[in-house]
Amino acid sequence: MAEVQMELTRRARSTVLTVTGTLDLHSHATVRDGLLKAATEAPDGLIADVSGLGFAHDAQLSVFTLVAMRLGDWPGIPFALVTRQPDQHAVLRRSPITRYAPVHRDAAEAERGFGDPVRRRAVRDFPRADTTAALARDFVTEVCRAWGVPALIGNALVLVTELVENTLQHTRSRPEVRIDLRRGICTIAVADDDPRPAELHERQTTTEPGLGIKLVAQFARAWGCSRTWAGGKVVWATLCVSRDVGE
Repeated sequence: MAEVQMELTRRARSTVLTVTGTLDLHSHATVRDGLLKAATEAPDGLIADVSGLGFAHDAQLSVFTLVAMRLGDWPGIPFALVTRQPDQHAVLRRSPITRYAPVHRDAAEAERGFGDPVRRRAVRDFPRADTTAALARDFVTEVCRAWGVPALIGNALVLVTELVENTLQHTRSRPEVRIDLRRGICTIAVADDDPRPAELHERQTTTEPGLGIKLVAQFARAWGCSRTWAGGKVVWATLCVSRDVGE
């Protein structure tokens, strides 16, 4: 069975995941999951350095197309491939992957291709307390007003309340609330240290905390749960912003 190794490096304007080994049917999922986990730590852009990655067939490169498409839903950051191998660079440039992710010769060139940052990001850690959900709502309200998107506040408060209470109820972690605004999409996300996938259950009575998955799905454009590089997870939900606001 082929093996791959992955090393994460954080740069000022990107996160680089260096992947070495062989890309085949056995390692396809490992490479995919590694890149998606790395994306949770990349506020400005994600770069896959594949200089040391071998592949027997061009069809195996579809893993990078899949990753690029997934990142379009969340976290909505630029994604690029880099290789220092001239022959590999030529193969990648001829492949369909270039429709979804550019191919560069080094990380600095890839970062220049990302262009000026167009992403706003706010992050705050909260304690485990009875007032945590209320504090998180105050934080979201403050950020939305500062970014000039007050129309999002109502729906954003529904989402952050459910995600924070879900963390408090089903994990032992301190919730970390993340708010992102990029290209007309606002994301409300809560990170924790528990690797178990999120399960947003329906409440059975009006006295139970939480609003349930139906309301999350109703208010959000999309939502999901992503594993982090550190071993925890991020549960996220997105809201649409009018095209002339928040850019």
